Amino acid sequence: MAILIDETTRIIVQGFTGKIGTFHAQDMINYGSNVVGGITPGKGGQKHLGLPVFNMVKEAVQQVGAEASIIFVPPAFAADSIMEAAEAGIKYCVAITDGIPTQDMMRVKSFLRRFPEDKRMILTGPNCAGTISPGRSMLGIMPGHIYMPGNVGIVGRSGTLGYEAAAQMKALGIGVSTSVGIGGDPINGSAHWVILEKFERDPETKVVVMIGEIGGPQEVDAGLFAKENMTKPVIAYIAGLTAPEGRRMGHAGAIISSASEGAAEKVARLKDLGVTICPTPAAMGATVAEVLAKL
Repeated sequence: MAILIDETTRIIVQGFTGKIGTFHAQDMINYGSNVVGGITPGKGGQKHLGLPVFNMVKEAVQQVGAEASIIFVPPAFAADSIMEAAEAGIKYCVAITDGIPTQDMMRVKSFLRRFPEDKRMILTGPNCAGTISPGRSMLGIMPGHIYMPGNVGIVGRSGTLGYEAAAQMKALGIGVSTSVGIGGDPINGSAHWVILEKFERDPETKVVVMIGEIGGPQEVDAGLFAKENMTKPVIAYIAGLTAPEGRRMGHAGAIISSASEGAAEKVARLKDLGVTICPTPAAMGATVAEVLAKL
């Protein structure tokens, strides 16, 4: 088992024939992902990387059964691409694009709410590294070789810290069921708790690592969800303990806008909610090993 994607998931690439889309589509194909085509308006009917190119997402859904999409579309057009995927019936979409205007993402969130919950596309990102179910499928830009199949779920706002967690665990012989990047923007498609809920339902996942940072209430909301709804241990690392107030840290969402959004405050609240805290990024693997040893 895994969440969101596996080896059967039929994937399309939006922005398929562009330089970045081509590079990462080939990387996903090399990994073994079931990429079935891509979208570049105006190039429909062509072949690229040996796969069909379509003008519109709905054509890919109808003709090759596409069910997941990854967005490599420039920021000005990315929101429309996400909404096109949702309207065409794509079940899961990863928006890699960085720099999508916040107001555009507000439009996307409003658009997605028009669909009944059972038919609503799941969106992760934007500004994320994607999702990988190791040994099964990669829908993202991460270095696939650092992930080993296993029973630890990862969800995080930072792609590189997700890589670090996976690499440390692999060095200790600990594998990953699925790793999900939700992105570092202020408005993203799925909050931490949404992914925690999916890990709770996955019989293969035994422990979940949540990687957060300063800014926003998402991590504490996830801690509240875990306390009330999860039977599986949750481990959290919150980046930004030394960040000065008002300083933005790389991600657009990583800026403190209220007293409760600093790293120290989040850590204290999560501890109160029963979440195991990883003290430093260098200790992520060791912390996971300690928690697994107690199960």
